[in-house]
Amino acid sequence: MQLTIHYETMQIISIGLAQGSTHDFQLFKDQRKKQKYKAIMLVDKVYQGLSQLGVRCLIPFKVGKNKPLTLLHKQINREIGKHRIRIEHVNGKLKTFRILATRYRNRRKRMSLRLNLIAAIYNMDLLQPRKN
Repeated sequence: MQLTIHYETMQIISIGLAQGSTHDFQLFKDQRKKQKYKAIMLVDKVYQGLSQLGVRCLIPFKVGKNKPLTLLHKQINREIGKHRIRIEHVNGKLKTFRILATRYRNRRKRMSLRLNLIAAIYNMDLLQPRKN
């Protein structure tokens, strides 16, 4: 599953699904053809090849086998992590719906419908005013 989230409003824009077990990077390449917007993406280290595809993105630096990260690279990774934590919070809030936290045991045909409904509930909850 791949989520596209608006960074400032934290609303879920789109959800990407694939049949069977698919790597996140392959899922991104498949979903990229459907996306019409070109924004800077905050991604994790799984997406190391995005810059070769011409996608504007912020990817943390990866530690090499015999190459430790320099102090500058560690600072850059920390700054990227500070921004990515908001995305991880959205993932955590979605996992309060047990369907996303455990193995999906229902009909595969209806999974995308259920995920879209969960995303709609999450987005509606963002619009609700908070009581103090």
